[in-house]
Amino acid sequence: MQRRRLLKLGLGAAVVIGVAGAGIALIKPGLVDGKLSPGSRELMRAVAVAVLGDLLPAGAARESALDAQLARLDQAVASLPAAMRKELSDALGLLATAAGRYTLVGLSRPWGEAGPADIRQALDAMRLSSSNTRQQIYHALRDLNAIAFFTEPVNWQAAGYPGPRDI
Repeated sequence: MQRRRLLKLGLGAAVVIGVAGAGIALIKPGLVDGKLSPGSRELMRAVAVAVLGDLLPAGAARESALDAQLARLDQAVASLPAAMRKELSDALGLLATAAGRYTLVGLSRPWGEAGPADIRQALDAMRLSSSNTRQQIYHALRDLNAIAFFTEPVNWQAAGYPGPRDI
């Protein structure tokens, strides 16, 4: 195969994937009425478990902490500018699909079925990827979870932060 033909094939595949991803995001948005859609909630719950790990409580309290985390994520997303919410909705909508999850993250199993170690490994691969898109998605997933978690003063102690000092 000649180099020119290979480049055309690669460009064509990128366009098809981009159009398909945009179409899927329009059909199945990641945000509905400014809040996480059911697929996005499953995704962000799985990422929260992988990213926050031992900072989350164990046992029955873990589920309640994850529910609170998702509520804080909804608040954080609502505070974003409209253009940023649109981009986030597109990315979450794409990641909620099997094709998007496999292509961008490298996970073959659904978010709810993948273990925390698998998700951490996939996130690390995104972080170290040469693709700027994959790195940006990694940072968005990680940073949103961290922001939502650490805006709650109750969670500061889990990270060893005593809170602000009186001046």
